[in-house]
Amino acid sequence: MKEKQHVLFVCVGNSGRSQMAEAFAKKLGLRVSSAGTAPAKTVSPVTVQLMQEKGIDISSNKPKMLTNEMIEEASLVVTMGCSIEAVCPAPMLAKMQKKLVDWGLEDPKGKPIEEIRRIRDEIERRVVELSEKEKA
Repeated sequence: MKEKQHVLFVCVGNSGRSQMAEAFAKKLGLRVSSAGTAPAKTVSPVTVQLMQEKGIDISSNKPKMLTNEMIEEASLVVTMGCSIEAVCPAPMLAKMQKKLVDWGLEDPKGKPIEEIRRIRDEIERRVVELSEKEKA
């Protein structure tokens, strides 16, 4: 039996997209973590609310700073898409010898809840697809 890969979801603030991806992946039984290059103080309340709609409680989650150890542990690094080039994780991670995938998702910050819900659903779809590849 092959060992499960460890997926690391990375975005700038680790308060929205990467938190959602981590939560969906954990629910599907993947080995996973998330982090940000400039973590927020808290997970976005809208993110918490939208994940509760899916029956997932992330209210006690805390944004985490991306570390070299996290990168070394991961067998796959998924960036969420960058809107702030100065702190975007993708260029930094591209230099690493890791498998890097950028999902190119919009930053939900400041968007109406309907838009954030759409982003959440896209994250869920991609995590399910990732999970199915893992099981294959």
